[in-house]
Amino acid sequence: MATTVFDVLKKKISEDISSAKEFLSRGGAKDYPQYKEITGLIRGLETCNDYVLDLAKNYMEEDDD
Repeated sequence: MATTVFDVLKKKISEDISSAKEFLSRGGAKDYPQYKEITGLIRGLETCNDYVLDLAKNYMEEDDD
């Protein structure tokens, strides 16, 4: 199956989430505000990933019609 723009977006978002989680797991946050910022980034990226998944699903359903 060919790689779609949705696949590229999902991969990049997943990489960014993994990178942020790795940063936190290694104790990278220097203080609580930075910790909150990174956890907020992760939450936002996960929301974006959900949007991409929904959009891809809707696109594929329309393509089947």
